[in-house]
Amino acid sequence: MDLAGQRFVGRAAEQLQDLVLSSEDLEEFLGGLAQHAAIALSHAEREVICAVTVARPKKPAATGAGSQRAFELEEQQVEAGEGPCITAMSGAHTVSVTDVTRESRWPEFGQAAAERGYVAVLVVPIDLDDECRAALSFYATHRCGSTDGEILTAENVARQVSRPLRLALRIGRLQDARDDLASAMKSRTVIDMAIGVVMAQNRCPPDEAFTLLRKASNARNTKLRDVAASVVAAIAGTTDIPSRFDL
Repeated sequence: MDLAGQRFVGRAAEQLQDLVLSSEDLEEFLGGLAQHAAIALSHAEREVICAVTVARPKKPAATGAGSQRAFELEEQQVEAGEGPCITAMSGAHTVSVTDVTRESRWPEFGQAAAERGYVAVLVVPIDLDDECRAALSFYATHRCGSTDGEILTAENVARQVSRPLRLALRIGRLQDARDDLASAMKSRTVIDMAIGVVMAQNRCPPDEAFTLLRKASNARNTKLRDVAASVVAAIAGTTDIPSRFDL
């Protein structure tokens, strides 16, 4: 490992932990992670731009990058379903491209990378130990073959960022679960209020009131919560229906 890589590894744990805590969302964390990772392979004679892409089940891929051009290249690969990043993630192995203009496996990616000024690419998968997959992509603006030392450094960086990335993903899932719960509770509150309104208007028991709401939902091809909200709004004279739960 070269000196830059040693410096990165020495500082990475603390810096990336701070990054997890300070980032507003996953994309912001990935952007910061990409900037940190690029330091390990950059030096005075060669600047390297890094990007990080995470593929998640049932959710859009998340990407962070040190430049807009690198971000666009990662997004293109995700949309096309092919490229060095996709290959590295799918096969869980490092991919090194010396000259994108001579790479026959992904001609569209090669052309797009060349148009953005990038010639060489090194992609290293990140081990996440779950259903998510991720990779670090290092983009260089001149033709070069990654040395064994540079590949080792990149793979060490991937190992260093694996744990904080797993933590960021777990925090993201907990936030999603909290938001889903808050939404469900708010929906339940509105439906309960609408049942009360229907009971008062029709002088019927709760089960019958709920059945009437459900029939209206089916007839209008509208979500039950939206039908309930319209009922409550008609009585309250407002479309802002607060939840009884403050999460």
